[in-house]
Amino acid sequence: MIARHIHVYGLVQGVGFRPFVYRIAAENGLSGWVKNTTRGVELEIQGSEAGVFSFLHSLEYHAPPLSRVERVISEETTPEAGRSSFEIIKSRSSSGEITRVSPDVCVCDDCLSDMETQPNRIDYPFTNCTNCGPRFTIIRDLPYDRGKTTMESFNLCSSCRAEYEDITNRRFHAQPNACADCGPVCTFTDRHGSFSEIRRVLTETAKVIDGGGIAAVKALGGFHLVCDALNEEAVGSLRRRKHREAKPFALMARDLETVRTFVLVSSEEEALLTGMRRPIVLLKRSSDPASSVAWGLDTLGVMLPCTPLQVLLFRYLKT
Repeated sequence: MIARHIHVYGLVQGVGFRPFVYRIAAENGLSGWVKNTTRGVELEIQGSEAGVFSFLHSLEYHAPPLSRVERVISEETTPEAGRSSFEIIKSRSSSGEITRVSPDVCVCDDCLSDMETQPNRIDYPFTNCTNCGPRFTIIRDLPYDRGKTTMESFNLCSSCRAEYEDITNRRFHAQPNACADCGPVCTFTDRHGSFSEIRRVLTETAKVIDGGGIAAVKALGGFHLVCDALNEEAVGSLRRRKHREAKPFALMARDLETVRTFVLVSSEEEALLTGMRRPIVLLKRSSDPASSVAWGLDTLGVMLPCTPLQVLLFRYLKT
């Protein structure tokens, strides 16, 4: 039996790295522990020589897709007598180097599917897992743990707790994990008051936009001011209120098929549009469906929905 003490540096928090370490340790029959620190991820493994070296290879070359391993420091240490299992232990703060923090990541296809099939997540606008959802936006301090995020006040229900503790589940140790029974709620507010029943929220917000009004929709890290880009009066009203007489606005479209109806999209641009960051991409116009959005330009800034709430809202919009 041999043992290694390992430090992993890079983008390794908020990307499912500890669950990944847990799984590859189990696959290789290793015992030990893993934790987050303010410098990165620290772990200790012990087991057979073949198992340890297989683990190290997976650690460096098969890390989670959202992670970026920049450096791995592995040192020999003495095996701990009596240790027979692997565990994720409490994170700790350490002085010196500060680790990189994961950006927010667009909702994944699996979570979109859950929003149509899982009873506690049907139309739930804050669905996420280890592969998607808020990261940078919710972090208040490092190391990255639920208790150091804005999710601290939301206690996991029994269903979400079971997912969080199940190594085979993609929400294993997903810090923002939540559902309609235990997580944040979405609220609609106007001059008449407010309410939080999600289908009513979506219906009323869609009515505002389809009716030529303007809505402020909370996204990751801020608000989007939203109106119907094909409604010249609505766009004009937004320009007057924002004192933005000529500066172009960005367009959000429900899907790639819609995007292709008014701009040209290369394979490289498609990869950017559909990537995990969902950026605004400048694309060459092929038609002029929304002239007042970007006057005098032959390009439009286009993006696809990033959050579950944005995806849901498009289902209720007529445009």
